[in-house]
Amino acid sequence: MAIYEFEGKRPVIGKDCFVYPEATIIGNVTVGEGCYIGPGAVIRGDYGTIIIGNRTAVEENCTLHARPNEILKIGNDVTIGHAAIIHNCTLDDFCIIGMGSIVSDYARVGEWAVVGEGAVVKNKSVVEPGQIVVGIPAKPVGQVNDEYKKQWTHFKAIYVNLARDRLRAGLKQIG
Repeated sequence: MAIYEFEGKRPVIGKDCFVYPEATIIGNVTVGEGCYIGPGAVIRGDYGTIIIGNRTAVEENCTLHARPNEILKIGNDVTIGHAAIIHNCTLDDFCIIGMGSIVSDYARVGEWAVVGEGAVVKNKSVVEPGQIVVGIPAKPVGQVNDEYKKQWTHFKAIYVNLARDRLRAGLKQIG
């Protein structure tokens, strides 16, 4: 993994995390415990601060960044799908950010909210807790139900176990 200090600020990575060697983490970044950071993920705390909670998955090719002297805050048990862009916003606990979506500056995605694949949550938008949004710009289309929460609790555990098991087994490059 490529972990860089920047202007005296060093990333802090919690126990039982798995960060792929191809991921890049720079500067003022805190990653909680039991997290999964996929290959190609770039987490840039070069002039802003990034805080990632426990058991959160940042999947392949995601970009996370904060504005100068500001904070990108990601809660616990969050899933950020492949190639999502998360910029200077707040993602509350258990939310799900779909593949290829964008959550922009000062937006907030509430607890258990879902941003559908390819959606754009515009600057200063609020996705209410449990709300499902899709499209460009993202608009509400439904609410998360108990069955959905049960299903996604299972999926989220897969990434936590993936991180823990890969740490235990060891990743071996063969080519």
